[in-house]
Amino acid sequence: MNVVFLHPDLGIGGAERLIVDAAVALKQKEYQVKIITNHHNKDHCFPETRDGTLNVEVHGMWIPRSFFGRFIAFLAYVKMICAALCLVIFREKPDIIIVDQVSAPIPVLRWFTNAKILFYCHFPDLLLTGRQSFVKRLYRSVIDPIEEVTTSMAHKHLVNSDFTRRVFKTTFKSISSEPEILYPSINLLAFDREYDVSIQDVIPDYRSDQEVFLSINRYERKKNLPLALKAFGHFIQNLSPDVQKKYRLIMAGGYDERVEENVTHYKELVNLSVELGVASHTTFLKSPSEPVKILLLKMARALIYTPDKEHFGIVPLEAMYCRTPVIAVNSGGPMETIIDGVTGFLTKDEPELFSDAMKKVVSNEISGVSMGNAARTRVEQFFSFNAFANSLNRILQEM
Repeated sequence: MNVVFLHPDLGIGGAERLIVDAAVALKQKEYQVKIITNHHNKDHCFPETRDGTLNVEVHGMWIPRSFFGRFIAFLAYVKMICAALCLVIFREKPDIIIVDQVSAPIPVLRWFTNAKILFYCHFPDLLLTGRQSFVKRLYRSVIDPIEEVTTSMAHKHLVNSDFTRRVFKTTFKSISSEPEILYPSINLLAFDREYDVSIQDVIPDYRSDQEVFLSINRYERKKNLPLALKAFGHFIQNLSPDVQKKYRLIMAGGYDERVEENVTHYKELVNLSVELGVASHTTFLKSPSEPVKILLLKMARALIYTPDKEHFGIVPLEAMYCRTPVIAVNSGGPMETIIDGVTGFLTKDEPELFSDAMKKVVSNEISGVSMGNAARTRVEQFFSFNAFANSLNRILQEM
């Protein structure tokens, strides 16, 4: 079959990783695959989208992301509709179109193509924004119904977790069909590959006797990143200066100069590390490459995963496959991927409780080796790339 993906911004986030994995999986099963996106920066993307593995077309990049920081959702709708119109104008004839994140182009695709439309919902957009002012409430009173109506026009809906499925059903009450869960996966081959990169290349002052706690998330406030800094502060506060030097926190995350929140929140976190007295023990990395990210995941004693009510969370799977225990907030997607006390720890989003879990990881209270092995086994059994590819293939064949 001929499958086209429509995606708003092909950067390096979890949603983008899922789309790349889905496209690679279908290509391996001999589908004809193309990704149409509104933005693709070859210096800020996954390797498969720039090395020729995947066919990527960019339409609508000339449309601004925002208008003086406003109308982000509206302009995202316009950009995706533009991409859909380009698909129609250039006489693409896909059998199935997979629309990701933004549902606005679905009516155009229904009216002007014969393709079946599959919509992948990572989380309802109307729940991701505030309504502090009257103008914002008025604006969203128009945008929100459009999201529900256009979402309802897809032939089938997929979600990334049971948590998101429950939210989908309670949010879009007019949609009677049951969304199906397609758990994101990771390309295990990428993690088994050897890369010519060392930690000294990334962090010149790293000492071989240091133990690393790692946080990987985009520099966005909703990711709850201050929790990692505060937990690390609690962890080292009663240690002697000599012992403190044994530990390092690495904050690595997606960073895009175009996104004001990335820029401002990065500065906030750096300032917070100074306030907490952990700046000399903390390293901040912007948009690490895939080889660097994998290196960090393999060498870390634990992944500190801080988002609350995360829709799914792909990084915990990556860490678990690298045999690295995960300490995460006891809510959302991590509750479906992490087994508390077996493959990591689930706890409330309180610095003291995260710190307690960190102490368990570096003490003799648990076996880090057995926990890491259990984590890897869980990923291989339930979240492997093959399981993901087979599920997606079945869904498309049924459609």
